[in-house]
Amino acid sequence: MSSGQRVAVFGAYGHTGRFVVAELVERGFVPVLSGRDAEKLREFAASLPGVEARPASVDDPASLDRALAGAAAVINAAGPFASTAAPVIEAALRAGIPYVDVAAEIEANVDTFERFAEPARAAGTAVVPAMAFFGGLGDLLVSAALGDRTEADEVHVAYGLSGWQPTAGSRASGAVSRQRRTHGRQVRYTKGRLEYGDEAQPTLKWSFPEPLGVRDVIGDFTMADVVTVPSHVAVPEVRTYMAVEAAREVAAAGTPAPAAADERGRSAETFLVDVVVRSGGEERRAGASGRDIYAVSAPLAVEAVDRLVTGRSRTVGVASAGAMFDAPDFLRALSAHLAVEL
Repeated sequence: MSSGQRVAVFGAYGHTGRFVVAELVERGFVPVLSGRDAEKLREFAASLPGVEARPASVDDPASLDRALAGAAAVINAAGPFASTAAPVIEAALRAGIPYVDVAAEIEANVDTFERFAEPARAAGTAVVPAMAFFGGLGDLLVSAALGDRTEADEVHVAYGLSGWQPTAGSRASGAVSRQRRTHGRQVRYTKGRLEYGDEAQPTLKWSFPEPLGVRDVIGDFTMADVVTVPSHVAVPEVRTYMAVEAAREVAAAGTPAPAAADERGRSAETFLVDVVVRSGGEERRAGASGRDIYAVSAPLAVEAVDRLVTGRSRTVGVASAGAMFDAPDFLRALSAHLAVEL
């Protein structure tokens, strides 16, 4: 049983980190709060009786080791992940515990797969990047649609967000990703590889399931799915799309951060993720709908940790959600947070 086990949360006082901590408590885990700002940690810990705060910095390996001491796993919720992922993964490998993060940064996720595949496998430890709304959820839906297949001709992931009010962390992570794209601002996965260029993103029509129906979307609005899906599916084309309204909102400098609209702290924004997988003339579809893309990342990450510490995972090393877990079973376990259609 996972109940009572300690799970370290790096970036615990951040917007998504707080949802992760609440989900851990609800599931019977004991969160260990960690992050770079000691004062914010102390303030947050004061609201959670019996919960320990352990300040740590990514440029101080010893502090990370202290933060992870005695933990069964670690969830990294602190972006930009270009800065935090590698040091926290290294600390997890030293501690011999699973690592999960909620990174949406394409380049940071590529780094995790390339840099830590062999060290994590050699250590017999699981590393699951992008275990969140962007990356993890789409990967689970693609895997569920594929069934026993391990290849496809095309994968399409369309995001029907009612809006997108970004957190400060999302803005910072996005800025870091854009700075790293020295070959151009746009990135897409085509012909079996990531390509960078300056082409304008097209506006297209996408037929979402009801109640959304046909909506305008931005084509090649590339998200972490272009890293997670090809990591275990032989597919030459992975395309992602974003509802025009959400794309415009997240791009606007004046868009406010998400505001709580219910007792759980979730915003009023809703989402519908629609996945289409094509192979050999056959088309398979899967979808999920819910509320608040940041809040739903918490049950995704915590369910992953629960399965990792209770032996319900498929492999060790670096693996995406769909490769690490039984995708249909994982999605069914989130029925309190997601409405899933396969």
